[in-house]
Amino acid sequence: MPAYVVVQITVEDPVRYAEYVRVAPASIAAHGGRFIVRGGACEILEGSWLPPRLVVLEFASVEQARAWWASPEYAPAKALRQQSASTEMLLIEGVTG
Repeated sequence: MPAYVVVQITVEDPVRYAEYVRVAPASIAAHGGRFIVRGGACEILEGSWLPPRLVVLEFASVEQARAWWASPEYAPAKALRQQSASTEMLLIEGVTG
């Protein structure tokens, strides 16, 4: 069953965050993940939620997503993100079929 990591990001240090954007994709790909959404334009259809930056990652399973998030390969990038941005992050089970 696929799994999705949904992240709302408020960038506080654009220079340091740019480094995160440069290094993070390798660890995501190494764990079978891929970007579905990566900070594109958002349009409110209902309600008032308008995240400053939204990222959606897809993994083959919840276990793969957890392994990526806790991996030593992602740790340096995670530290950059945590130092340069405020984030809200969810791991969501997808559906099959």
